[in-house]
Amino acid sequence: MSWTPELALTLALIIPLLGGVGVAALGRYPNWREAVTLICAVALAINVAYLVEAAAGRPTLTLAEFAPGLTLTFTLEPLGAVFAMVASGLWIVNSLYSIAYMRGNNEKDQTRFYVCFCLSIASAMGIALAGNLITLFFFYEALTLSTYPLVAHKGDAKARKGASIYLGILLATSIGLLLPAILVTYFMTGTTDFTAGGILSQAAGPVAGSILLVMFAFGIGKAALMPIHPWLPNAMVAPTPVSALLHAVAVVKAGVFTMLKVVIYIFGPEYMDTLPAADVLAWVAGASIVIASIIAFTKDNLKSRLAFSTVSQLSYITLGAMLASPAALLGAALQIIMHAWGKITLFMAAGGIYTGTKKGEISQLDGLGWYMPVTFGAFLVGALSIIGVPPFGGVWPKIFLMEGAADADQPWLIAMLIGSTLLNIGYLLPIVIRAFLKPKPEISPMRPGMAPPLAFIAPAITAAGTIVLFFAIGPLIDYLAPVFTTEMTP
Repeated sequence: MSWTPELALTLALIIPLLGGVGVAALGRYPNWREAVTLICAVALAINVAYLVEAAAGRPTLTLAEFAPGLTLTFTLEPLGAVFAMVASGLWIVNSLYSIAYMRGNNEKDQTRFYVCFCLSIASAMGIALAGNLITLFFFYEALTLSTYPLVAHKGDAKARKGASIYLGILLATSIGLLLPAILVTYFMTGTTDFTAGGILSQAAGPVAGSILLVMFAFGIGKAALMPIHPWLPNAMVAPTPVSALLHAVAVVKAGVFTMLKVVIYIFGPEYMDTLPAADVLAWVAGASIVIASIIAFTKDNLKSRLAFSTVSQLSYITLGAMLASPAALLGAALQIIMHAWGKITLFMAAGGIYTGTKKGEISQLDGLGWYMPVTFGAFLVGALSIIGVPPFGGVWPKIFLMEGAADADQPWLIAMLIGSTLLNIGYLLPIVIRAFLKPKPEISPMRPGMAPPLAFIAPAITAAGTIVLFFAIGPLIDYLAPVFTTEMTP
């Protein structure tokens, strides 16, 4: 059997599912169980790399038809290929890190953890490759359900409460807003297919289109637009590898990716220019950027501070989607990539600190950089990328988003982006400053055995990735540009 794009689309879903089966079967043998996880992660990344090359041909695979215009269809295009590459590539690093974290902290139910991880990656692949809204919604819900056990992993009262909030908000927004918006779109247009130039411009006027846009924006709860964001900080009760999954690999990226897909292929950028709600939602996103950054300042718990940072950084993508100019949309797409690598670095570093010292509060980190220089060095690099300092990848999305705001004649949005950058400096850099410039503790805070090597090797790898991405911007723009130029119109 030859390796074709259609086969690769199928394998992108099957590989992580088979990984889950293999992990479950080998649950009594930790080394083999984790070997299966890593093998499947590498195999998926290789398969997705092939798909990245094949995306220009728009390979399509239809598995079922429920009614005319309602099918379970997978279609690969460059934006989906990039999301799939980010998720599959970071699954490898996160799996290495998970081995160190789960073993280093003697976490229970590790087999269930790895099985659910495989299922969540399969769901993320389904979202990335979805050819229409119906297919996307199916895997969007599957991602919510497969990550719920991960959020509730610790099983205590705090974990159950956080997981309940997580599940409740995401299901309420998707079933209460996203699904009705999809159905209305279908009844208006007769299709839910992702189509160049959008499908709504000839079917809905500015008022109806604005109502639908609001329903989609808040129905896509995984994008964490305020005030739909509380699920995200409440999910921080999960083990740190899950936090990294939520913030970098799958869940929130699935949300903002869905937001971009809906704007580009359902509404269409030209139609977006006619919708009053787009301007309102752009300001909601801008306010979310600033407010979440201010809240991050008030958090002493390291994971909580990073969680509100994510709420802020995700709103960059929603802002770019609502501005809907080529520069703004490109900036939003680049933010999916750059934020993933920067934020997973921060979360893995935070987990490495906890694994080695059992300290999770920022006020407890004084002088620890002397004992964990690689971990805190990786944290510094990830922070500089999130802030937007060259030569780290995070600078590029901000440049293009500011250009998009200028194109839209919205100087106040540029001011919000600049203000957010200053706030990023204020709540991220003091963490590293405390670790390296405060007096070194007289007695090592490290517990016997310290943190496992993979706990600091993994964030070092992703930190290096933020530098590589800075210099890889040319090929990335060349690959994504057609989505925001030739596909902007029918």
